[in-house]
Amino acid sequence: MKDLSKELFNPLSGEDFGQMFTQSYGTQETLQGYATKGTVKDIVSDFVLVDVGLKSEGRVQMREFGASVPKVGDIIDVFIERYESRDGSAVLSYTKARAEKAWKDLEKAVAEGSDPEGTIMEVVRGGYTVDLGGVFAFMPSSQADHRPIRDAKSLVGVTDKFRVLKMDALRTNAIVSRRAIQADSIAATQKEAMKNIALGAVISGTVKNITDYGVFVDLGGIDGLLHVTDLSWKRVNHPRELVKVGQKINVKIIQFDPESHRISLGMKQLEEDPWDTASRAFNVGDTVSGKVSSITDYGAFVDLGNGIEGLIHMSELSWTNKNVHPSKILSSAQEIQIVILGIDQDKRRISLGYKQTQKNPWKEFAESHNVGDIVTGPIKNTTEFGLFVELTSTLDGMVHISDLSWDKLDEEELKKFVRGQEITAKILDINPEKERITLGIKQLTEGSDSKRVSVKKGAIVRGTVSEVSIDELVIDLGNSVRGIIRRTDLSMNKDEQNTSKYKVGDSVEASVVSVEEDIVKLSIRSLQAAMEKQAVKDYAKSSDSGAVLGDILGAAFDNASK
Repeated sequence: MKDLSKELFNPLSGEDFGQMFTQSYGTQETLQGYATKGTVKDIVSDFVLVDVGLKSEGRVQMREFGASVPKVGDIIDVFIERYESRDGSAVLSYTKARAEKAWKDLEKAVAEGSDPEGTIMEVVRGGYTVDLGGVFAFMPSSQADHRPIRDAKSLVGVTDKFRVLKMDALRTNAIVSRRAIQADSIAATQKEAMKNIALGAVISGTVKNITDYGVFVDLGGIDGLLHVTDLSWKRVNHPRELVKVGQKINVKIIQFDPESHRISLGMKQLEEDPWDTASRAFNVGDTVSGKVSSITDYGAFVDLGNGIEGLIHMSELSWTNKNVHPSKILSSAQEIQIVILGIDQDKRRISLGYKQTQKNPWKEFAESHNVGDIVTGPIKNTTEFGLFVELTSTLDGMVHISDLSWDKLDEEELKKFVRGQEITAKILDINPEKERITLGIKQLTEGSDSKRVSVKKGAIVRGTVSEVSIDELVIDLGNSVRGIIRRTDLSMNKDEQNTSKYKVGDSVEASVVSVEEDIVKLSIRSLQAAMEKQAVKDYAKSSDSGAVLGDILGAAFDNASK
């Protein structure tokens, strides 16, 4: 029989004892703070007992496993946090072991150049928390998507690939980007799509977005711009008139920059340009039919068919109604007859006239009246320069202040006349082209030449050029009264301040600057300035007289040049 007493009581050498101590306790010291594998031995109360090769099983709190509670005999990863006693009992952590493994897996993935998969867990200040299989990383809001995100919470729960931008091994945290992954995908898609892009190519696309200036079209991974002017040969007020989001359309590549990936598209280019035949289809002077397509403040556009539109300027709408909005004369979709006034093939414009299809009241008046006829009518409006007198239901004639009286040529004479007053006058001039009828009241009386002209400062007078020099004009005002106009007073425009433009016998009109015995200092420049100032005021209150600013100024200047 073997003698065990020697083995049991034989004292150990110092070397043997140290080896046994290292085996028993040194291993424990080296394992603390590290992850290792262990076998589940038992589940007691709120703990899972795990054998990790120590003297006694370690404990893992049950809540760390969540819903995935291990079974006895399972081999799991645990992290040795600390020892509670010298007998080898240890506190273990399943969560930390999983996190450490996840961190190592993440480091390996980044080192290999791959992008880990993760799930966006929650919205935090400045961004999101992303679970990368156990490593919780931070994703800034700017890195969440290549497009602006209106609702930040809409991304919570999204599982996707993420690009690791930065890792901190000491704190075991990372910064990631989802946008970088999308950028790679978009670049790859664009590269593939660019294979189908060529100048002049006709391809199919989907309307992606509509703006005031055009339409963005998805060409299968890359966007092109279809400008509003390239939608149709017709004038388009807004792209929504022709297309809608999601609509499939065919477009032509009309411009292409391979470096910037900017693509300009055209839809009208798929059809024949109607302007190629416009000059043959229409002739100036033709009367044609059309439909009013739109009305603006300055006129009306008319659809002439075959994609051609023309413009009726407001001045060509009516012979007499010059101050009304075009919508008061025409309405949208109205079928009308118009006259072709002009064709500009280069600018792709056709000028139309509507009033030309109606009788010209100015010509009718000229055909039924003669210069010298006596007419009667009520005063429709008064201005600083004269009176507007109603001659027909649509036409007014003008009596200039200088034609009110032979010897009283100032505003005092004008004050004798009031709006609505019935007066009689003589027709001095009928000009259908300028749409102007000039009347005179003083011409109803004779023998005025024997009367001395009475003038005062500010009055408007008319005379005849009797002498011309470099510096001034001498004006004969009648009855031995002379007027002097200096060169600088000839016009508001410096280019017109030239006495050589006048000759003896010319009739001029000017305002009185000063009176010294029989010499009257005159100024055409002052008269022009006063005319313009007053004409603006009169224009605002003359809407019911049939007159416009051009009528008022034109009549005044015409009288001044007689």
